[in-house]
Amino acid sequence: MRETYRILDANFNRAREALRVAEDCGRFALNDPAVTAMAKNLRSDLREILSSMPATEFIVSRDTPGDIGTEITTPTEMARADLSEVASAACKRLTEALRTIEEYAKFVAPKTVLAIERMRYNGYTLEQRLLERLLVGRRFADVRLYVLVSSSLCGGSLRETARAAIAGGADAIQIREKGVSDAEFLARAAEMRELTDETGRILIVNDRPDIAAIVGADGVHLGQGDLPIAEARRMLRPGAIVGRSTHNIEQVRAAVNEGADYVSVGPMFDTATKDAGPVVGPQLLVKASAEVSLPVVPIGGITAENVAELLKAGAKRVAVSSAICAAADPQAAAEAIKAHIPSVP
Repeated sequence: MRETYRILDANFNRAREALRVAEDCGRFALNDPAVTAMAKNLRSDLREILSSMPATEFIVSRDTPGDIGTEITTPTEMARADLSEVASAACKRLTEALRTIEEYAKFVAPKTVLAIERMRYNGYTLEQRLLERLLVGRRFADVRLYVLVSSSLCGGSLRETARAAIAGGADAIQIREKGVSDAEFLARAAEMRELTDETGRILIVNDRPDIAAIVGADGVHLGQGDLPIAEARRMLRPGAIVGRSTHNIEQVRAAVNEGADYVSVGPMFDTATKDAGPVVGPQLLVKASAEVSLPVVPIGGITAENVAELLKAGAKRVAVSSAICAAADPQAAAEAIKAHIPSVP
């Protein structure tokens, strides 16, 4: 059994090390409590499985100096291009190690096999969550319907309105809360993070990079009077999205030079939003789309009745608030707007 114990020992070590890499990525790089907790829980599961096996025998059978594998390396092992490659490599190492453990456990500790299998499936989910967070900036380019939710506008609860908007086709949710305490904003943002995690949607927090960082949001949206983008990024995890509101072409250019990941332009039409400023119309959308390559998001007074005008002006996506949040049926309102917007090629 010594050879089998050596195999199991090596793979438990691989799995444990891989989980530590994944957990540290979630904790320190992403500042994401959900991903960190998932990795931590998997480490606990691994310890529990190991406790059901002859772990002492594994250590006694260990022969690191005599292991021929320590001398064999490949070029790809020595290089990682970015955090996503580090995370992906760690998670793949985890699931490969668990598969080996699962097979050899069938005759060493058969009662643990189902638990190992479940853990392996959870390892695939961990990889998906990590990469989803790290690559979210690329995902924003595919957003077609961006819905801004605010408790002051919603006819029902914030959570159920956002859920209905997502069911109707919202690709991204922005939580925008004015006039509430920090504690209340934080609680609502955490609720939106849970919902967008569950549904696989992007979450952006309006104005508050600190709250975005605490809840592990995918990014923050900043107004003209908010923090500089570089300062906001200091609070956010690597790869987080930062958008900027703009109301003229000079502001669009400044946002691009400042390093925004997308710009919103507007208001396109009359809107009840108090701080939206004067209507600039689709003309600004045309100018901005012609000048910049990053995503341009028209906003302000957009409804199912006027969205076609923006598409003619070159819009590939729209941001909508009251037309969905204040609707009697937010899902139907989202579906009606989304139906006009072609898929991103």
